[in-house]
Amino acid sequence: MIELHRLDNTKILINSDLIECIEEIPDTIITLITGNKYIVKEDFKKIVKSIIDFRKKAAYISVSRYKALKKENYDFKKNLKNVEKK
Repeated sequence: MIELHRLDNTKILINSDLIECIEEIPDTIITLITGNKYIVKEDFKKIVKSIIDFRKKAAYISVSRYKALKKENYDFKKNLKNVEKK
């Protein structure tokens, strides 16, 4: 989720995985794959930077969690087999 601002300065959280397109005409309009549209204050570059930063944090958390589990000798193969059975 990325935090943006509507034109009246209200904060809005948008799921960046659902963004279909971003237009600047001249206001910035974000269209989601659901068809919902949002007009926001931020420009294209700021939105793209926010998405990249969010994904970097998500990847860092995933890698950190993996390293912590590996350090605890977590059995990934066993857990994967349990998931596949369900």
